[in-house]
Amino acid sequence: MWKTVLRRILIMIPQLIILSILVFFLAKMMPGDPFTGMINPNSDPKTIAHLKQEYGLNDPVWVQYGRWVGNLFHGDLGQSYIQKVPVASLIWDRAVNTFWLSLVTVIITYAIAIPLGITAGRHQDQWQDQSIQIFNYITLATPAFVFYILGLYIFGFVLGWFPVSGSVSDTASEFFGILGSRLYHIILPAILCALITTTATVQYLRTGIVDNKVEDYVRTARSKGVPDKVVFNKHILRNSMLPIAAFLGTTITGLLSGSMIIETVFSYPGMGKLFLDSIGQRDYTTLTALIMIFGILTLLGNLISDIVMSIVDPRIRVQ
Repeated sequence: MWKTVLRRILIMIPQLIILSILVFFLAKMMPGDPFTGMINPNSDPKTIAHLKQEYGLNDPVWVQYGRWVGNLFHGDLGQSYIQKVPVASLIWDRAVNTFWLSLVTVIITYAIAIPLGITAGRHQDQWQDQSIQIFNYITLATPAFVFYILGLYIFGFVLGWFPVSGSVSDTASEFFGILGSRLYHIILPAILCALITTTATVQYLRTGIVDNKVEDYVRTARSKGVPDKVVFNKHILRNSMLPIAAFLGTTITGLLSGSMIIETVFSYPGMGKLFLDSIGQRDYTTLTALIMIFGILTLLGNLISDIVMSIVDPRIRVQ
């Protein structure tokens, strides 16, 4: 297993180099600059030019890239042109919010998807399976933003059960008060996001159970008199969980990157919303830092998936 992990880490090095080059130069190709929005009939061109010179935007692109990479190696993500604060602190504040939302979403997703997938697989073509398939078709066919807006309107505005924006109430104080307020703000978007994202997990698990039920090793176990419960739990379910384990890493890191749609709809101050705001404001330092973090999270997600798969399925380990 360690050979697999080492090989994946070594492969990540050139991937990160290529990613950094693409991220930086594509960001530079965007029209305008962070100070374009400051130009108006009353603006002083000399002031704008001075700001560009001060932040090094007039330097050659390769010089700016080298300076940016050098700062990254020292843990310096730069200064936000718009927010006037270090990018690291800006991202950290949003990352905490995204972490909590992602954690609750993952828990709810698997708490819903795994029982539904098992039920659908065990009762193939029966009313339980057909009902779950209808649920899957509805969630798969419904656009995420429509589902989120509808849920926000019903449970936030009409019924008033949940807050419609923010991450923590301004009146919350002390540890448990802040924790309770955070969970209160998270629960509705987490449930809505989980309902939309259960489709793939349910379908993979159902298909795995249906396929494994007719395998030779299952028939052999039953012919030896092994109880059905043991056959299902030890043989069918265990092998059917392999696709779920394969996607576990990418699922977690994907949610950690932030859901731009759900965070925008609920005005939730997470990394996804910060990413969209950075694009609109041409905040290059924040934008490039976020894309690099998203890329690193994706690579780490693949690494986690490989590690999990090498644990549950020794056949894929490098000898």
